[in-house]
Amino acid sequence: METIGRDLEEMQRTPLTEAHVEAMRAVGRIVDYGAGDFLAQPGDLVDRFVYLLDGEIEVVDPFSDARATTSTLGPTQFMGEISFLYGGTWSMPMRAVAPVRVLEVPRADMLRLMSEIPEMSDIIITVLAARRRKQLETRFSPLVLIGEDEDRDVRRIAAFAGRNRLPYASYPTGSAEALEVAQSCSISAGTPAVIFGRGQVVQDPTPEKVARLMGVNYDLDDDTPFDVLIVGAGPAGVAAAVYAGAEGLGALLVEDTAIGGQAGTSSRIENYMGFPTGISGADLIWRGEVQAMKFGARFMMPRRVVSLERMENGRFCAVFDNGHRISAGAVVVATGVQYKRLPIDRLADYEGAGVYYAATENEARYCRETAAIVIGGGNSAGQAAMYLSRSASRVHLIVRGRSLAASMSSYLSSRLEADPRITIEYESEIVGVGGDDKLSTVTVRNRADGSERELETCALFVMVGAEPNTGWLSGLVSLDDKGFVLTGDAASAASPYATSEPGIFAVGDVRAGSVKRVASAVGEGSVVISRVWSHLND
Repeated sequence: METIGRDLEEMQRTPLTEAHVEAMRAVGRIVDYGAGDFLAQPGDLVDRFVYLLDGEIEVVDPFSDARATTSTLGPTQFMGEISFLYGGTWSMPMRAVAPVRVLEVPRADMLRLMSEIPEMSDIIITVLAARRRKQLETRFSPLVLIGEDEDRDVRRIAAFAGRNRLPYASYPTGSAEALEVAQSCSISAGTPAVIFGRGQVVQDPTPEKVARLMGVNYDLDDDTPFDVLIVGAGPAGVAAAVYAGAEGLGALLVEDTAIGGQAGTSSRIENYMGFPTGISGADLIWRGEVQAMKFGARFMMPRRVVSLERMENGRFCAVFDNGHRISAGAVVVATGVQYKRLPIDRLADYEGAGVYYAATENEARYCRETAAIVIGGGNSAGQAAMYLSRSASRVHLIVRGRSLAASMSSYLSSRLEADPRITIEYESEIVGVGGDDKLSTVTVRNRADGSERELETCALFVMVGAEPNTGWLSGLVSLDDKGFVLTGDAASAASPYATSEPGIFAVGDVRAGSVKRVASAVGEGSVVISRVWSHLND
């Protein structure tokens, strides 16, 4: 499938031109480091671009201080990670092998140069993306998880990091790798833990704490002004961020779970124009995220908007779940939908311990060579079943209806029916779950004759009954009877994506009457910014 960032070994020798270097010299400064000096440590703010003029720089293992890779950086190469684009933190320790001389350019000045010199921007972004891809493939990171398979909190961190393309390493408790890392923190290798760099154990780990360490969650001063606040980072929200940044608007995109939304959990999208061999939802959204950051859009996650109100000056005040607030001239609602928590006794007890609402690489690991069960008859459920069939010994797709014709793309339903590892059970539903600390059984009822049977499983994927995320809108806009946002004529608004409240727009799955497809969401997110621009400049 298509992905972003060519092979790192190829890209690391692609030099910037002399003209690019001269442009950096005009705004940067020469800095000398001695042998053994660290130029970056995990958790340090990425506040500058570092171009190597003379000497050699190595990537260091954050726990042993040994060289981490066979290759090093030399003259005409540059330090940097994708976090440079959003002002995050370093995840790779960088050390001078011998005395080095570098050209350091403040981040703001470098971003300006990249916007003015697209050829330079192309080289830098491609290399940064390739480095992140390499980190994900090799699982090289200061973020280490011990006991992911045993501990629900650690598993939650793995899901968060995996869905947001944050590199991490994961080791079983008691393993040799776990022992080596645990010794740096003076803890037992048999104890589940979340560790960030040498000696730092994350107490009571949460996605928010990890996001702060990785630099993707930060605090803004109260009432920080933005031109547009985009709430929700699915395909519609990310597309809106790309076009807002391209038009020079100050945009903040806020997401409470993972960049990509439900589309980000799709293992393979084949009906999106331009990708004939398919592309994963995560890669598609990643491309958009990098593109938006290149244009200056800011991302913040995991962070939730809990209320929204219009101020006397006509702007909007958004309050976050941590009590902080920002102001925006316009708001784009792109919060999409979420799968229902089905009314099954004890289902919530197993969430994160056998019950999941996404089927990514992380979740697929938990059902290797065992039976997995997927509830749902839409494209997301079908793609999940296909993906899980690669690792599970058997996948049961539970469908309430009599066919998939009305709810799933034809190409996908045909593949499901032909796959020998997938069993489609029509007119069926899950009515019970069981197990001790983890899910071990589910009860399936045949809706036609009322018969019930028990299936053994350690993984149940719920992908049915999507509900809109609109409670935070505080009654500002009109909704339909199912909670979807009314727009256009239905809201007596002047444009197709405008709501009943001037300055608030809705795009993607959260919008009443929208086509629930990735391409449609991307299109709506792209087009709406022209209306936002008009609203801000009228």
